[in-house]
Amino acid sequence: MKQHSTPEQQSVRVLKVGERVRHILSELLVRQEVHDDTLSAHAVSVTEVRMTPDLRHAMAYIKPLLGRDEAAVLKALRTNTAFFQKEVAKRLGLKFAPKLRFAADESFDEAERIERLLRDEKVVRDLQDED
Repeated sequence: MKQHSTPEQQSVRVLKVGERVRHILSELLVRQEVHDDTLSAHAVSVTEVRMTPDLRHAMAYIKPLLGRDEAAVLKALRTNTAFFQKEVAKRLGLKFAPKLRFAADESFDEAERIERLLRDEKVVRDLQDED
């Protein structure tokens, strides 16, 4: 008899698989298992991996240390996508290997933009007026 999972169980599974993929990618990068000069020259953080509900696609968000050479790092990751997909598939043990895509993590830039806005003297003044 086939078990049916609830949407909550399904979404937890998607999050768990995404986190496992993030760990695998991080480990591959830290150990420099991909033979690429650009990736070897940079410390790259995999900040998040978002999986589709069917687990067939994964979007990996990355940030090079200090944000340096982001375009070159993304290009190197995309060039080596086949290697990463093969390694993820091998280590995950899923029926289907997720198709990987890489994108820059813009959340740090957005947080910095919001922080700058909050420090703006007009905003500070308006917030003090509310108190």
